[in-house]
Amino acid sequence: TLVPVIDRRYPSALGDIFDPPPILFARGRVDLLQADSVAIVGTRRPTAYGTAVAERLAADLANAGLAIVSGLARGIDTSAHNGSVSVGGDTIAILGCGVDVVYPSENKQLANRIANEGLLLSEFPMGTPGYPQNFPVRNRVIAGLSRIVPRPAMRTK
Repeated sequence: TLVPVIDRRYPSALGDIFDPPPILFARGRVDLLQADSVAIVGTRRPTAYGTAVAERLAADLANAGLAIVSGLARGIDTSAHNGSVSVGGDTIAILGCGVDVVYPSENKQLANRIANEGLLLSEFPMGTPGYPQNFPVRNRVIAGLSRIVPRPAMRTK
């Protein structure tokens, strides 16, 4: 699915980042672009403790109704996505390649699950490999999607 900047589904929060992508390529639940969300990212070589904390934090935040945004990289990103999907939560994977390319390849099963239950998202066209220079560019989208939209306060009697 293509989501151009003029589409009502395009997340308004991306207008606040440097050089917002003019088009987003999506595979999965595009409605998640409007979800309250939080980013969880980290090292590609975490300790066992770091992995456990990332999974637990993601699961707890997903249970609280937040979509987990991360980059599908090895390490903490993978743990964050796994924590969310383990509790049936929403997760958005922002890719540094095309949405039809899985990088790293060991995350193929996780990527397929996210495409079916969550959202794979990229500003890079289909078929784009995971070039090293794409990942710092991708990170601004992860940061831009990590937001909680203020809601009007509920009245109490």
